[in-house]
Amino acid sequence: MLYKIILLSVRYKSLVILLTAGIVFNGLYSLKHIPIGSVPDVTNNQVQILTTSRNLATEEVEKFLTYPIELEMANLPNVKEIRSISKFGLSVVTVVFEDQIGTYIPRQLIAEKLKNAEDKIPEAFGKPFLGPISTGLGEIYQYTLEVDSLYRDTYSLSDLRTIQDWVVKRQLSGISGVVEVNTWGGHLKQYEVSIQPEKLKSINLSISQVYKALSENNSIVGGGYIEKRDQAFFIKGDGLIQSIEDIENTLVDTRDGIPIFIKNIANTSFGYAARFGAITGNGEGEKVLGQVMMLKGADSKLVIDAVNQRVKEIRSSLPPGVRINPFLERSELIQKTTFTIAENLILGFLIVVFVVVLFLGNFRSGLVVASMIPLCLLFALSLMYLFGVDANLMSLGAIDFGIIIDGGVIIVEYIAFKITSSKSLLLGKSKEERQKTRDEIAVSSTQKMMHATVFGQLIIIIVFIPILTLVGIEGKMFRPMALVFCFALLGAIVLCFTYVPVMASLFIKPSESEKESRGYRYLNQLKKYYGKVLLRVLSNKKTALGITISILFTALFLFTRMGGEFVPTLDEGDFVIQPVLKTGTTLSKTIALTTQMEQILKSFPEVEQVVSRIGAAEVPTDPMSMEESDVIIKLKPISAWTTAETKDQLAEKFKEALSVIPGIDYEFTQPIEMRFNELITGVRADLAIKIFGEDLDILYKKALEIEKLIQDIDGAADVNVEKIVGLPQMTVKYDRLKLAKYGISIQEVNDIILTGFGGKTIGTVFEGEKQFDLVLRFEKNHRSSDQALENTTVRTSQNTVIPLSELAQIDYSSGPAKISRDNTKRRIVVGVNVRNRDLESVVEDVSSVIRQNIKLPPGYSIDYGGQFENLRVAKSRLLVAVPIALSLIFILLYFAFKSIKEALIIFSAIPFATVGGVLFLVIRDMPFSISAGVGFIALFGIAVLNGIVLIEEFKHLKKTGIQDIQEVILQGTQNRLRPVLLTALAAALGFLPMVISTSAGAEVQKPLATVVVGGLVSATLLTLLILPVLYAYFERPKPNIKINSSALFVLALILFPCYSFSQTQSISIEEAIQLAMDHNAELQVALKKIERQEQLLPSAFSIDKTELFYNNDQNNIAPNHFPLDVWGINQSIKFPTVYGAQRKVLQQRIQLAEDEYELIKLQLIKEVRTKYHEILYWQTILKKQTVLDSLYGKFLKGSSALYKLGGVSEIDLLNSQAKRNSIAIQSIEIKEKLNAARFGLMQKLQIDGDFEILPPLEEQLKIQTIDTLTHAGLNYFSDVLVLSQKELQLEKQSLLPDLNLSFFRGTNTYPDAAVYSGVQVGVAVPLWVFGQKSMIKAAKTTQDIRNLEKTQFKKTLHTNYNTLLASLRSYEAVLNNYRENGKEVSEKTLLFAEKALQNGEIDFSKYLQLLEDATRIEIDYLTALFNYNKTVLEINYLLK
Repeated sequence: MLYKIILLSVRYKSLVILLTAGIVFNGLYSLKHIPIGSVPDVTNNQVQILTTSRNLATEEVEKFLTYPIELEMANLPNVKEIRSISKFGLSVVTVVFEDQIGTYIPRQLIAEKLKNAEDKIPEAFGKPFLGPISTGLGEIYQYTLEVDSLYRDTYSLSDLRTIQDWVVKRQLSGISGVVEVNTWGGHLKQYEVSIQPEKLKSINLSISQVYKALSENNSIVGGGYIEKRDQAFFIKGDGLIQSIEDIENTLVDTRDGIPIFIKNIANTSFGYAARFGAITGNGEGEKVLGQVMMLKGADSKLVIDAVNQRVKEIRSSLPPGVRINPFLERSELIQKTTFTIAENLILGFLIVVFVVVLFLGNFRSGLVVASMIPLCLLFALSLMYLFGVDANLMSLGAIDFGIIIDGGVIIVEYIAFKITSSKSLLLGKSKEERQKTRDEIAVSSTQKMMHATVFGQLIIIIVFIPILTLVGIEGKMFRPMALVFCFALLGAIVLCFTYVPVMASLFIKPSESEKESRGYRYLNQLKKYYGKVLLRVLSNKKTALGITISILFTALFLFTRMGGEFVPTLDEGDFVIQPVLKTGTTLSKTIALTTQMEQILKSFPEVEQVVSRIGAAEVPTDPMSMEESDVIIKLKPISAWTTAETKDQLAEKFKEALSVIPGIDYEFTQPIEMRFNELITGVRADLAIKIFGEDLDILYKKALEIEKLIQDIDGAADVNVEKIVGLPQMTVKYDRLKLAKYGISIQEVNDIILTGFGGKTIGTVFEGEKQFDLVLRFEKNHRSSDQALENTTVRTSQNTVIPLSELAQIDYSSGPAKISRDNTKRRIVVGVNVRNRDLESVVEDVSSVIRQNIKLPPGYSIDYGGQFENLRVAKSRLLVAVPIALSLIFILLYFAFKSIKEALIIFSAIPFATVGGVLFLVIRDMPFSISAGVGFIALFGIAVLNGIVLIEEFKHLKKTGIQDIQEVILQGTQNRLRPVLLTALAAALGFLPMVISTSAGAEVQKPLATVVVGGLVSATLLTLLILPVLYAYFERPKPNIKINSSALFVLALILFPCYSFSQTQSISIEEAIQLAMDHNAELQVALKKIERQEQLLPSAFSIDKTELFYNNDQNNIAPNHFPLDVWGINQSIKFPTVYGAQRKVLQQRIQLAEDEYELIKLQLIKEVRTKYHEILYWQTILKKQTVLDSLYGKFLKGSSALYKLGGVSEIDLLNSQAKRNSIAIQSIEIKEKLNAARFGLMQKLQIDGDFEILPPLEEQLKIQTIDTLTHAGLNYFSDVLVLSQKELQLEKQSLLPDLNLSFFRGTNTYPDAAVYSGVQVGVAVPLWVFGQKSMIKAAKTTQDIRNLEKTQFKKTLHTNYNTLLASLRSYEAVLNNYRENGKEVSEKTLLFAEKALQNGEIDFSKYLQLLEDATRIEIDYLTALFNYNKTVLEINYLLK
């Protein structure tokens, strides 16, 4: 198949060039349309359920909001984890699903369950809603609304918030791919009615009356319409509040005919809602922030570009002096990582091309190979676009061109060599003939190297299969890399057999002598040096192996000490600082502190902008309290830094500068990293020490103990205890007896507190399209102190008023600030960020300290999460993936070489490669990470390729006749040094740019590239030096020991009984038949034929293909005067009786297969019995002959002695020798015939090992009577005749008509369209029956033939039977003669000979003659008996 592809490619070069152009154009198109991002989105499949209830405390939020929602979510399918956070006024429940369930099905399932949860949540406590469909990479664009210095006094925070909500946000929300535009900070404008409680009291009004008056005077109604002057005038009762004056003039009550308006009892003004979050920036005070969130799965580059374009359009619609300041834009990170990808690819390309050209020594050859690189990349891009793989740092950044072009290098090198070798042949030809010769060379060379090429590429592809099985975060991160690598390798395979031979045949010309090239001179010097080193290594094999084993154990020891981390942190180029303030700190205090921090940070020349996000946003996907904030620091390019050289140093400088603000701890992270950590694991730190338990005070106490213990652990930075307690509360505890005394319900008092202090929304005030809440509350000085709460008046049932302090006790306490739960269990987290050390070793030290010093009460437990949780899960998956990769490599090697020995020699390259990978990680001070683990998996597949090249060459040299192993090794390594070095250097140097890169995103690639480069260096060195040593050990010649023939004979006599006992087995004739039935292949084939016919039986009812059709006929006009589009389905079937006839034919064929099986079985039984009897016959004959041989031997010995004494003449001695030789020759012939019979029986039994037949030769067998009714042969021909009859019936059935059924529906898309359905039934009548009638005639003739065959077989059966009976009678006559006369003559002859010899009447020669005559009589009898039984077996076979 591959050869045909190669041949056709070279023959049709234009087509290959056209297809190559197709790859180029398709790749460029894919590059333009493929989604481009910075890193893979590793966020798990989660849905956030948010519930806001501004006036519920933390414990009440957990009890009334969080718990009912968790309870409903617990039984959803495919749920991995449920996390929740309950805070003052906010509940966030995060449900994590399995990835395979998709994005929208979980939301649908949760939406259905939320209906049940809403029924369990009190109506006034809030309504849960789903968070936006976004991920950790969703915050693509964050901006603040800035005011120019000339307009600072023009716009308030409320004005900016209104501009954000109703100008900017609305226009950004319509962009494709934008799922949410979140607002943070500013003042949310409201129409505020501030009641003066003393005025209410003075005129005896309640707050509920005011609320009712406002709600009843802010409405609109429609009243139908009135017809007037041929027009319909619609009636609208417009009572909506339009302004503050409308509110002030709203009537509350009438006293003695005097109206009481709102303006008489309250102040009406613009106010703002209670805030739970704010934004400050650049030390300039408060600002308003907008956060654009991208839809999960959208193309981030396209969405960001669309957002930037829309922002340009929005700027023109903003009021004077207001501008949009984008301070955090994802496109900057995408540009940085894209630059890193391009830099790595370009540098890798240049390095690989340089190495290839240098080593090949032929510029044209180097260009052909180099041209594969962009083509493979474009091929991979096409498949990425087809399979929906995004282009990012991991998918494109890890491509190694050196590995991809390995196959092309091998082919081009060989083609160039063959063309150069044929230089003299090419010179004397015309241009057309030279091209034809080059084409032939390209085809033959590619064909010769194609197996090595395909195997080398496939082994790398298969090694990536375990990476493709990874799931979770590591799967999302590294599966794109594996897929793109496989795509590129598939492209390389395709190009190797199409593009490469074509380009090679067109552009490669015979080069000058290799000796003239610089690359050849370098390589020649290297070969000489390498040959000397290898010779020394081969002379000291044990020392070399000992050093290698020591290095392996050293690498293993270093690996156990190197520590581990999940994935190296991607440098995003920005900082996020999380100040840890005291729980319950006011929003105004937090704003003042963050502003001070910003002013300090802005003094650093490295800082471009600082923006602080405080508390919660409007859509609280990131739930923070008012004392929590994210200080986002946008840094300038590192080239502009002066204070520090690295981010870790800069973080320490920041921390030192911020230490002037007392009592605050700081955590340092990055925007995307923080969001990923929070969404994936529920915490923002690298390591989360989770303490589970019920009592929050105990949890907090134990967390503080742990914080104190681990503060001084090396590498543990930013140790922070989650603030779950210490929220100041004023609790109103009602006296139910006093409430009953005054006839007041708790609901009434709660309404007063809620309305007066929290504010209660009455309705909405419209300003054009803008909408603002109308809120009723107390005046500010009546809701700003604890005395105001105590003095709040409550109206009794007797229409008197009393202060709240008379009805309730107001306590000051400290309540929970936050309650976090994992899988419905309360927990607290001690967060630890790891700096200047690996994560795993820090966790080991932390867990050791905690185990030794922390004692937990019963029911409390500790677990570790954060990035460490990801590392632990990923490590467990790698423990499965790595052995699978190793197993696949070994299986492939075994199938390729059909030798476990050679597979193990090549497999040794893997531990060799591991050494370099580990040593390079240690040298570069890198811990083991999942990135490094994936690098090891990729390395394993690459490392074995050089071993394959060497072993193949060693085998080739041995086939040429070189038997000396050392010569094979030395010559083979010299021959293949260039391809080994070329492939290894190309692969290693292809990763070199990633190893040394300092660009954005290189941190993730470095461990992977370091492992591969280091592993290839060690694997190449050890493969070139140690693999030959291993080969020499495995292939050393076996010792040639000379053994004396007599000693060998004695040894054989000693070992023979043991061998016979262990190897031979005795079998009877029935056991032999059973063995044949079980093992004979011919019989098994017959059984399979029966099985095949049975499997074909269901095909009797095979229905023709179903036809789906579409028809648009301009003549088929619907009532609406437009053509119909007709869709339909059509099914054709044969006449029903045809299927029955087909089934009968197939059933008869099953019967025929069974008949054939029975015939083969009978034949096999006959042959087994015949061979068995033949072995018995020759065994018995051999025994008789052995006796004669022994006697003649003694006689010859005696004759020789008498001849020396002169007692026997020389002629008599010669006669004795001749007779002895004749007997010996006969014995040898008998043994050969016995062996032939044994081999014949073994062929029928088809078993391994020897066997022994012990019973003596049987007596005469009996003949069975013939039965023509059940004879197997006659049954076979009868069934053949029946089959021909059924086939004739089937042919006749073919004259019956076929049936056809159609169902169709027609409609069109024009107005007044309707649907028209129809059914069509048809019959296909065979009008042209001439051909079918010929088939029927042929079937009738076949039936006649079968009938004649049956008759002929019956006659032949009787003829053979009679012939065999005649032979049997002749053998029976011999047997009867022996029984009647021969046996007696033989016995008397033996008796006479013995007595005559004893009496001296005859000499020994006469005795032998008489003995031989008696033996011949017995042998003739045995021969007749064997022939008789053999004939009986033939007759019985005929009769069955």
